[in-house]
Amino acid sequence: MIKPYTAVGLVPTIRGIRSRQDIKINLEHLKHLVKAANWLSALDLPVRLMAFPEGALQAFNDEVLDLDHVQYARECAIDIPGEETEEIGKIARQWNCFIMAQAKARHPDWKDRFFNVGFILNPQGEVILQHYKVSPLFPVEHSVCPHDIYDWWIEKYGRNLQAFWPVVDTEIGRMGIMMANEGSYPENARALAMNGAEVIYRASYPHPGTGNDMFEIQSAARALDNNVYVLAPNLGTYYLFPEDTTPIDAFGGRSYIFNYKGQKVGKLEYSGGSSYVSGVIDIEAMRDHRARAKWDNWMKDLRTELCQIIYEKPIYPKNLYLDRAPMKHAEYQEKVIDRQIALMHERGIWKKPER
Repeated sequence: MIKPYTAVGLVPTIRGIRSRQDIKINLEHLKHLVKAANWLSALDLPVRLMAFPEGALQAFNDEVLDLDHVQYARECAIDIPGEETEEIGKIARQWNCFIMAQAKARHPDWKDRFFNVGFILNPQGEVILQHYKVSPLFPVEHSVCPHDIYDWWIEKYGRNLQAFWPVVDTEIGRMGIMMANEGSYPENARALAMNGAEVIYRASYPHPGTGNDMFEIQSAARALDNNVYVLAPNLGTYYLFPEDTTPIDAFGGRSYIFNYKGQKVGKLEYSGGSSYVSGVIDIEAMRDHRARAKWDNWMKDLRTELCQIIYEKPIYPKNLYLDRAPMKHAEYQEKVIDRQIALMHERGIWKKPER
């Protein structure tokens, strides 16, 4: 039986990087924040799981500054496993806990490209799961995702849930990754749940999406819809470069942990500095609910033949970056966003506004 335990989501201050070397500044901060968060949170139940939110290592300068993809891949992206995951592994070993985290990282088979990768380390410091983000923040995020190289990806990894939404079975439950904008689409959480996930990482989200309740509503709904725990820590303040002295709160706080009924079991509303959110995870209670409920263990009632009709026609173009680097902001607006909106109007899914 898995005893209830405490999960902690860090809410770190981050500094944008110019090179991979700058990541060390953020790693050093994370080590100190882990100590404070773990020590105080463990006054309740033992901390078995910690989540470092998306952006905690590198921030988002590739997106904010519309940087060249190839240059960023060469100078700022990491390797997994690599030097940075080894440092995070030391933290996992020191505190005897699992760690969920994220980084812009290279793939060994794709030269001069980087992906947005969520990963999980066990208490021995070993990387036990890697998830390649399938729904980047499309207007501005330059990461390649598996759908952008779809034909290559399924030839390499197969066309199955584990290839796109991997889940790892551990001594504290079955865990998966759903980063930031991935949680904006209910299909990603459902895919993880259908692959067996019980605890899902969902971080981070920018303001005004947080202050206007999008992050909270989505995260709670994903937990409730799929009867899973969702860890949704956000970031603290953001220094664009390591030497900057005035930070910006670009994320708006609102860090949460939701249980399998969509209820908050941990919350931290503000983000004006570095902090953490913590709450208790009870895997056995969740499994018991799934096994004995008559109504609100929803997934048993999925009419999958009907769901398949919804997705018969493709919408977003696959293989977008099989033969080229990801687009910069202006080109993406013209060649993808504008065309996708036109497609929705042409198919009659959306009706054009009169004004």
